[in-house]
Amino acid sequence: MKINLKKYKEQLQDWPQSGHHIMAQYNDEKIIVYQSYRKEIGEFAVKNQYFGGAFSFERMTWIKPNFLWMMYRNGWGTKEGQEFVLAIHLKRNAFKRYLENAVYSSYNDDLGVSREEWQHQVKESSVRLQWDPDHDPFGNKLERRAIQIGLRNDFIKSFSKEDLILIEDISEFVREQHQFILNDDIDNLIIPEENPLLFDDDELNKKLRLK
Repeated sequence: MKINLKKYKEQLQDWPQSGHHIMAQYNDEKIIVYQSYRKEIGEFAVKNQYFGGAFSFERMTWIKPNFLWMMYRNGWGTKEGQEFVLAIHLKRNAFKRYLENAVYSSYNDDLGVSREEWQHQVKESSVRLQWDPDHDPFGNKLERRAIQIGLRNDFIKSFSKEDLILIEDISEFVREQHQFILNDDIDNLIIPEENPLLFDDDELNKKLRLK
């Protein structure tokens, strides 16, 4: 795997415990995001290095840069239809473009627009943004918030091919690490190394509630 790995407990002491943070593995060129699919879709993506075949372009696809949040959602690859876990090396400028065009999936007064204006933005936008409670390796809810981004229309088309650098099958790695969870052996759990991501764009950071 072309992913930097590190023991979970070593990372935990450096991570923020609360607030909105894009926890991810990234550099100047790319960011790694995760998705889970059934075998047919995952194998096609890895073999061809783009999304096609049984992959649906008609429904919104959600990407998650936070490995443990993906593990919470897919049950460490045990949920039906989510057994094939992909690490997607995505162009960082594409990831930023998604967020610049994103509209929050639910309304609140902090958005600075009326509910009617937000509803119009949601209707027009092809990118959704939402913050959910982050979770620890055992699925326990944390104070920190985790981001996920939904793509449709032209954004899902560019994501499926031209925005990609590499698609990796990490299903076996996920199964191996899941055994440590099942055995309550957190000391030996290894996961992708992640750090909070901030952009050199104050307006975008403000929109995303990043600090």
